[in-house]
Order: sequence, then structure tokens, then C-alpha cells
Amino acid sequence: MKTTKSVRLRNRLLVAPAVLGLALTAACSNSSSSGGSAHAGATLTGDCAKYQPYAGHAGTQVTMFASILSPESDSLQKSWSEFSTCTGIKISYEGSNDFESQLPVRVAGGNAPDLAIIPQPGLLAQMVKTGKVVKPPAQTVDNENKWSPVWKTYGSVNGTFYAAPMSANMKSLVWYSPKAFQQAGYQVPKTWKDLMALSDKIAKAGGSKPWCGGIGSGTATGWPATDWLEEVVLGGQGGDVYDKWVNHTIKFSDPQITSAMQTVADWMQNPAWVNAGIGDVKSIATTTFQDAGAPILTGKCWMLQQASFYEAQWPKTAKVAPDGDVFAFQLPAVNPAIANPVEGGGEFLAAFSSRPEVQAVQNYLSTADWASSRVKVASGWVSANQGVDKSLYTDPIDQLSAAALTDPTATFRFDASDMMPAAVGSGQEWKSLTAWFAEGQSIQRVAADIDASWPQ
Repeated sequence: MKTTKSVRLRNRLLVAPAVLGLALTAACSNSSSSGGSAHAGATLTGDCAKYQPYAGHAGTQVTMFASILSPESDSLQKSWSEFSTCTGIKISYEGSNDFESQLPVRVAGGNAPDLAIIPQPGLLAQMVKTGKVVKPPAQTVDNENKWSPVWKTYGSVNGTFYAAPMSANMKSLVWYSPKAFQQAGYQVPKTWKDLMALSDKIAKAGGSKPWCGGIGSGTATGWPATDWLEEVVLGGQGGDVYDKWVNHTIKFSDPQITSAMQTVADWMQNPAWVNAGIGDVKSIATTTFQDAGAPILTGKCWMLQQASFYEAQWPKTAKVAPDGDVFAFQLPAVNPAIANPVEGGGEFLAAFSSRPEVQAVQNYLSTADWASSRVKVASGWVSANQGVDKSLYTDPIDQLSAAALTDPTATFRFDASDMMPAAVGSGQEWKSLTAWFAEGQSIQRVAADIDASWPQ
């Protein structure tokens, strides 16, 4: 759900001292359910005392812009509600399906948000080039000792740290219905060969199709298709080829990548296998990724390849569990010689203002304390912050994801399109892969168009 455009305000409380004292007591002695704001110069007490390092900015507002929509954004805002109540800093959040295209426009037009949650390191690099991204304060930098060095590099541009990691997500998952599998006598496949064989078996049984999919996402339409290709490249060619592809040392037109595209076509463009309950192959381009999995619950399709954060899209009436209405298994490697391929993604908090209240929010959102608060209120959300107690992950999908993302034996790589230059990864590749599904463009043309968009 889109909110209305945020307007940057910096209101100050105009409250008589006696009344303010009463409000302060209420705000700082109770939990986030209490109303009111802390006084700018107050000492926080009770449940609010832990937010003392961020105090002194009551009555201010910090704007935040991101691509995260409801229902996922509901838990995001809940995760900082106590912080906001206790410190008196209002975080005005706006989520948009057009985030990737709108952020550069707003920055160029002098209407940048105070903070932006950027899911693509390539887009972060583009924003840094504008000179508008503000380097994080010292405390945010210090908090990075709770992150592995590789995650800090994802938030850096040319070796300079700009954006603290906020989340990590497991992308190498296949959603399915354990109840439906059990009733049909199907086993969760352990290899790619078994996965394809199961898909063929389901298709030949008739009445339903093995796969459903959707790549619609506003101006970000196409990104789920990039994940399908990345999974096949990583799981079929390995990390070295994947890295060279990200850097364009290996081009999209290289046989190693075009063969991976053919594997995707055999899988997700097979008319006998997709898009049950929705339409034909072309319908994948017009179906939103949020709606793509719904036919699993009605028995019209059996599987959906999507990330861990997709859990937020299932209705609350659906039981997400190994024996429930819906669950997920790890996507097998295309090439069994590739050891445990895991693709992940993440989000990074960049600032366009150095106002003290903005830095206070930056500092808090880079801590393990905030990450833990998000874990407690969100399913399908995982942090790579090593300060988070893994026992907080009570949701089975989160447990599965956290284990995979921290597995030292995994062939882990960050989302390739997110790492590529924004003009490619969140530009032409999205556009061309959408045309691949919507118009049936050839693999050769799709590859050539993407290669031509690479910055010289």
C-alpha cells in the first residue's frame, strides 16, 4: 500500500512545563503503547532508559522512503515504535512500488528523503555519485563490528562505507504446500533432476500445474525473473562464473549465461508447467509477485520460487510450517557439483541529511537491539547482524533462512542484479527479462540488449 507523499516537518512541542513533565513521565515510564514524546533535554527512565543515547530530539520528524509495502512495512514500523515514543522522534515512513525510479528523481529534484532503505548496492552507488548521500555518523560505523566484513562491503562504494545493512533475506527457496504434497504422495526434491521430474509428473497428472509465478512490481517489474536466472547461474556454474558475470567480465551473451537462460525458459516458460490458476506464460509478466503464490492454497499450482520475505504475503489463516498449509524448501543446485548454493539479498540504510535526529535514527537502526526488535515482530525477516540471539527466531522459515545464510559450507552470493550498475541490474535487465516473458523475445536479443546497457 502506498502512503501519501511525505512532507518534511520539524515541529517543536509547545507545551507548558508542568504539562510537559506529566507527558514525559508517561512516555518514559511505559512501553511503546504509551502516548506522548520525551522532552528534548530529558533523562529517560523506566522502559525508555535504553534509548538515552538517542534522546534530545523530541518533536522532530525524520522521513524515510523505501520499496517495502504493507503487510511487510507494518512490522517495520512496529519495530521502531517504542524508540519513537520514548525519544519523541517521529519516523514518517513511505513505501512505494516505484521506489527504484522515484528515489533518483527525488534526489535530483532536491526532495530527497532523510533516509532511504536501498535494496540494491548498484543503486546505492548511483546515489553516492550524486554527492547527496551523507556518510554515516561515528556510532553507526562502530556498530558495524556486529556485521561480517562482506556485508559492510555491500554498503560501501569504492571502499567508503555509506549505508548500514538492515536485513538479509534468503532467496533460494521454493514455496509449496506440505499438506498437498502429503496427500498426493509427493516428496520434497533434493536435486534439480528430481525437481524437474516432479514438475513433469505433476503436469502429466492434469488438473493443475507445477509452477506459478509473477514478476509484476510497479516500476520494479521484472526483478523476480532476475532471481530465477541468478539461481540457475549460481547453482549451475558456481561462484567464480557468477562473480565474473556480476562484473561483466562474462557477458550476458556468453554461452554460460545464455545456457542458464535456456534452463530458466525450460522451467518457467514451459506452457505445460505454468501459470496455473492465473493464465499462460505471458501472464507471469502481469501478475504481481505478491499475488503469484495464491494458487498454491487453492490447489491450482504446486510451487513458487520466491525469497524468505514472501512469508508476509500468505494470509494469516494459512499455517506456515513443515506440516502446514504452506512451507518452503531450499532450491537444489542445477549442477550437483556446486556445494549448497545460496543466494541472498539485503537492504541498506542511506542518509541524505546529517541533522542530529536523522543520525539518531541511523544509529539505532544499525544496532543489534533494533534488529532483535524487528525479529520479534516480523515473520520472514532475518538479520545478518551477529549480535542477534538466534533463539529469537521462532518462525520456522526464519530459522531455515538464518541457518542457510550463516552456513560456512554454503556457496553464498549476494543478488547479482542488485550488485550490477543500477542502469543494468535495476534498469535494462528488469525491462528485458519482462519482455522475455511478456513478448517472447529471444534469448539472444534479451542478452544483447542487457549487454548494450552496461556503462562504458
